[in-house]
Amino acid sequence: MLTETELKIGDTKLKGVWIAIVLTIGTSIGGTVWTASSLYSRLEAVETREIPDTSEIQTNLVELGTNLKTIMENQAQLVTLKDEVKEMKVAVDRAEIATRDSEQVSEQLKKMTKEIEDLWNGLDYLANPLRSE
Repeated sequence: MLTETELKIGDTKLKGVWIAIVLTIGTSIGGTVWTASSLYSRLEAVETREIPDTSEIQTNLVELGTNLKTIMENQAQLVTLKDEVKEMKVAVDRAEIATRDSEQVSEQLKKMTKEIEDLWNGLDYLANPLRSE
């Protein structure tokens, strides 16, 4: 049946299997053209798609980086201050001990001064018992 079929296109006559071959080649070329066209339209769509503006995000990232750097510097200062506070606490504790000891020494000196004055008064009285005060 295929061998008896004849197709006339212009001045060209196609018979039998040649019809199937030409039809196969024609549909393959048509499919290739359609696929290429579809791919091209997709590429155009990708090219026309707008890329979002990232300058604001970059500005925010720079600001965050600066803030993070400032936080890290402040953290280092706080650690230093914490160490200094510990040292000052030790110094204050020592000063309190020294003050307490100084107060005790001061009280003892007052007692000794009073005793020395009393001794001098006693010696003065013994040296001149008739002297009135």
